[in-house]
Order: sequence, then structure tokens, then C-alpha cells
Amino acid sequence: MGKRILIGAVNASLLILSPSLLADEANTSAHELGEISVGASAPGTVSDDTESYAPKRAVSSATGLSMSLRETPQSVSVTTRTEMDDFGQNTINDVLANTTGITVQKYETDRAEYNARGFDIDTFKYDGVGSPSGRPGVRGELDTALFERVEVIRGANGLMTGAGEPSAVVNFVRKRPTRDSQASVGLTGGSWDTYRADGDVSGSLTDNVRARVVTAYRDGNSYLDRYEKERGVLYGVVEADLTENTLFTVGYSRQEDKADQNMWGSLPLFYADGTPTDFSTSTSTGADWAFWDTVKEDAFVELAQQFDNGWEGKAVYQYRKWEGDSKLLYLFGNPTRDLDGMFAYPSKFQSYERQETVDLSARGPYEVGGRVHEMVIGFNRGKVRPKEMSFFADFGGSRFTPIDSEQVFTGDFPEPAFDGEQEGSDWVDRYLGGYLATRLNLADPLTAVLGARYQDVESEGEAYGASRTSSASELVPYAGVILDLTEQHSLYTSYTTIFNPQTELTPNGDRLDPVEGVNIEYGLKSEWFQGRLNTSLVAFETEQKNVAEQIPSNQPQAEFRGEDFDSGGYEAEVSGEILNDWNITAGYSYLDIEDDDKGNALRTYIPEETFTLATTYRPVGLKKLKVGMTVNWQSRVTNTSGGNETKQESYALVNLMAGYDFTDHFNAKLRVNNVTDEKYLSSLRYFGQSYYGPPTNANLSLNYTF
Repeated sequence: MGKRILIGAVNASLLILSPSLLADEANTSAHELGEISVGASAPGTVSDDTESYAPKRAVSSATGLSMSLRETPQSVSVTTRTEMDDFGQNTINDVLANTTGITVQKYETDRAEYNARGFDIDTFKYDGVGSPSGRPGVRGELDTALFERVEVIRGANGLMTGAGEPSAVVNFVRKRPTRDSQASVGLTGGSWDTYRADGDVSGSLTDNVRARVVTAYRDGNSYLDRYEKERGVLYGVVEADLTENTLFTVGYSRQEDKADQNMWGSLPLFYADGTPTDFSTSTSTGADWAFWDTVKEDAFVELAQQFDNGWEGKAVYQYRKWEGDSKLLYLFGNPTRDLDGMFAYPSKFQSYERQETVDLSARGPYEVGGRVHEMVIGFNRGKVRPKEMSFFADFGGSRFTPIDSEQVFTGDFPEPAFDGEQEGSDWVDRYLGGYLATRLNLADPLTAVLGARYQDVESEGEAYGASRTSSASELVPYAGVILDLTEQHSLYTSYTTIFNPQTELTPNGDRLDPVEGVNIEYGLKSEWFQGRLNTSLVAFETEQKNVAEQIPSNQPQAEFRGEDFDSGGYEAEVSGEILNDWNITAGYSYLDIEDDDKGNALRTYIPEETFTLATTYRPVGLKKLKVGMTVNWQSRVTNTSGGNETKQESYALVNLMAGYDFTDHFNAKLRVNNVTDEKYLSSLRYFGQSYYGPPTNANLSLNYTF
């Protein structure tokens, strides 16, 4: 499937770049590129004074070049601050669950994995800078209070990130200070005694210095028995004009989460006789003494210099730290209908991860052959150091013990002493890379984006007794071609290789070799109504070798083997403003994943089809009223464990919203989520366990701006 389409698309790309089309046009006047200044509006963006769901700034996180969505030869989705506020998308889980082609795999209460095009997302960037995480999955829920927008670049992005995982890269764009004074406060109350308060203050301190402070606090219970969650967020940023062309920025954020009676793992999906379980939506395995406290800290420093020739240089340093302290109870096994036959595995963890990244770059225009082109060149260095210490309980020489049936779902399993065996991990991943990309203005309707990145990765240390010492390096090329059919419509194709070092271990304790392969996509992008509405139709194909695939097991320590994959599919997306006061983001995705040799379907726990919709409307004659809805639909998924096949039939989650502007400064929003009270499993990612998503719930928010 993959090879024929890939070869044909590559040939088409080479044909487009043939010498006959690159002939010198000596009599043609210089063709100017769009505005490339950082922070300025570019073609295809809209002004700040609208509620449009179209991005208000150019998107550079895919290629390092400042381009509109239509000009970018890759699939990009943008969630704006307006959409997040409309639907109360207060965590990154909320945002990604409403993003085209993304599935959020919540396999327990305080960890999740994000999936795009069938594969895990492990690279998260802040303002375009970042490194892959040192651990799989995401612990806790990142609060979105400090972000202006969230960008998702689907497909391999080795050019800017160094890791060519063909899933996606998530780029968080932080809020920045404003010259004019502004402030807002918000209060929200909802089901299960949940409450949230947030504030945002920004403005000029002097003629040359501006600052912004954002804070949020959340507390409350849950639809799950005994589960409670508290969160606090604080973010501050200051920027100063050192000269008319020199901008210095420094910022810091801190998020603290405290989860009590949380689950490690989740519910058994089968009884001992092989029949499926069907517990209450609120059922939880969390023990009364269980907790997971985390602290996330981020600091950054930026220095940007504008030059008279239109070039900009930037130096960025980012520091990120995550600390976790937890006592957890993992239950495993297939019980009888009386809940006998399960085992308890309690453990205490102290975890830590630190990331440091330095990025130096320069970007600007240059003229060759009477035409203006754009280039970005950069160097970055990153270091990720995860550490963890585990303290196990001793049950007569074993870490496991049978659990009484009356303690399985009541939280009554007694807290052990955690005086048994101790194990841990401590390793360092170092990333060193250089990149160069250029946007070539080949002809009035034809643009090419060409680039490459050299990436060197070194790891040393160990994880639970197994060595993680390894090294790898690779040159990752990137090529994209954009053909403007009209001023509003463009065809594009892009090609890149895949190179992604892995941390997963084989049953022998060896680290898997890097993933290698190729990724190509092609599509049609359009702008409507002066950039207020964007649409795209995309097809993609990927071939990969040696992708980590978990070996079925009920044990909490995962083991992996390498698999070869062919994957491909289609995506369609619309985002922006259809009519005045009618905003929409909607996307459909189809995915097919097969093994490289036999054509068998793989990763069936990932839905083949997904559809997302978020839309709001202000009725004519009732401009103070805003109504909206979101829809999340996914097709049937399955998984097999111990000879049993788990099924989650297709389902849709429908959320409704109604807001009213009482004055220009004060408004209220009522949201009702899962209005049909759909009962569904949150994930079938891991073998034999899952838990249920939330039933119908509601919240009311009050917001005041100054």
C-alpha cells in the first residue's frame, strides 16, 4: 500500500521541481514574500479584535518560517484562546480531544498518552522550542490558562524537533504582555463540587517595559468514587525594549497538582470466566491512602534582535522541571463475579525530570535571481534527565498479595510499610542539532520549502537495572512544494525521513534501536473571506521500521518489541468564521495501520475514524447571546488480552454551551457536557484494563474584564 503511493508522490515532487519549471525569468519583477516579522500579521491571519477561530498570527512551528496555514506544506491545527474560553478547555487533554486526528488515551486518572496518525506524541514545544520528553505518556493535566493558542503539527517534524516521530508535535504559545492595560477574572462552579478561579493582568510598567501575570486555581471531587483533585497555576512574564530593535523577555510558570485516592492502572475488563465486566461509571480502584502530588516549573529567557535588512536573530534558553511524589495501588488479575482472585501491588514513587534547551536561530529574506526568498538557520542543544526511585512493600518476599474481595473497589486496602525492595532509574538524554530551511520563491505560483537537520542523540544511565546507554545520529531531510492554483487555493506535497531514538526496553533489558522510515503527505489548502476561514484536504503515507510495540502482560513494568508498520489515511478540516458571528472548527480523520509484511491491521485500539466539531453562533438580533456545541465521535476500537477481545463500539460525546454578555465587560456561560449520558471506556490502550469517562455534568462560569 505505502510504497506505490510514496514513490508516485516523490516522482510528482521531482517533476514539479524539474529544470523547465525552474528556468530563469529574467524579465519578471521581483516577487515579494509575505510579511515575515515575528508578531506581525501575515496573509491568512485575522486581526486581534475578532472572535474568529482562525489563527491571528502566522504559524512558524512547522518549518521555522513565518507562513500562514495555507502556505505551510504540512497539516497544522490551531486552537485559539477564544475556543478554549468558549468551551472551558482548561487542560491540554480538553484541547487535544477536540483537535482533528488526535486521540487522548486516558488509561488511568493522572496519566494519559496522546496519539496522532496512529502513533504516540512525545514532543511538546513552548513558543517553538523544546525537546522530546524523557518518559512515555503525560503525567497530570497541563493547565491552559497561560497559553494564547495551541498548535498541533501533524506528521513527521524532524526538521524543527529532531525526532521524526510521524505523529505530531504540540506547540504551546504562551501569553505575552500587552502595551495597553487589560485584566480579567473568572469564577466557575460545576458538578461534583468542582470550582475554578482564574485571573489575568497585563500592561505597561514603563514606556519600554511590559508585564503579565496569570493565575488559576481549581479544586473539587469527581464522578469517580473517592477521587479528588486540586490544582494551582501561576505564570509571570516581563519583556523590555532594550533598544528600538532589541527585545528581552523572561518568564516563569509553576503548576502544582494534588490528586487523592487516584487510580494507578484501572478496572479489569474481564471476569475469570472470560465474560466482559460492566461496572458502574463511578467505580474506582483508588485506595484511601493513595495520592500523587506533582510540581511543574518552567522558566525561559529570550533575546531577539531585529536588523535593518529584515533579518531577525533570536537566542532562547528554556528550563523545565517536573517532580512527583506518590503512593499508589495497582490491582491486576481477572476476578470472579464475587471479585475474588485479584492481586494488589502497592508502591511508593519519587520522580523527577529536568529539561534544558538552548536554541540559537536567525531568520530573514534574501534575493536571488530577481526574487525574494526566506531562510532560517539554527542550532539547538537539549538535555533531558529523568530520575525515579520506587519503594515496594514486602509480602513475604513478594511485591504482590491477594486482595480481599471487599477491598477491591472500596479503597479499604490497608497502607503497607513500603519497607521492601528499592529500585530506580537515572539517565540522561542529550540532543545536539543544527537545522537550515529555506522558502524558495520559484515562480509566481510556485514555492518550495527545502531543509535538513542534523541530529545527534546520546543517552547514558540505567532504568530499573537495565542499561539505557546508547548513541545515534542522522541527517533528516525535508522537502515541500506549494503550487498556488489561485490567490486562495494551493496544492502541496511534502516529504521527510523519520529518525526517532527510543527509550523502550526489550524483555532482555536492551534499548530498542531508533525508528527509521519515510513520511509523505499531499493536499489542498484554501483560504476564504480574506483568511477568516481555512480549509484543508490531506492524504498521508508513512513507512516505519522497528517501532516499539508493547508485549501483552498484566505486569506494571512494560516490555516491548520492534514492529514494522505501513500507515496512511486522510484528513479534512475547516476552521475560522463561516459568517459574521458563526465560528467553527471541524475535522474528520481516517487512519489505516498495517504490518509491513502481511497487511494485518495493527493498533486496533486506535479508532480508524474520528470526527470533531466545535461551533458557536450569535443569533441575528440577539448579539449578546452566544450558543455553541462540540461533538467528538470515534469509530469502534478493539484490543485483545489473554485470548479475550475487548470492544468499545463507536460513540459520540455532545457538549452544549450558552453564554450571555450582560455588559461589554461581564458575561456568563453555562456548559452541559455529555448531554446524552454516554457510557464509554476512556481507552483500550493497555491490555485488560480501562475505566469509564465522565457522565453528564455541567458548569457555570462568570467572567469580568476590566
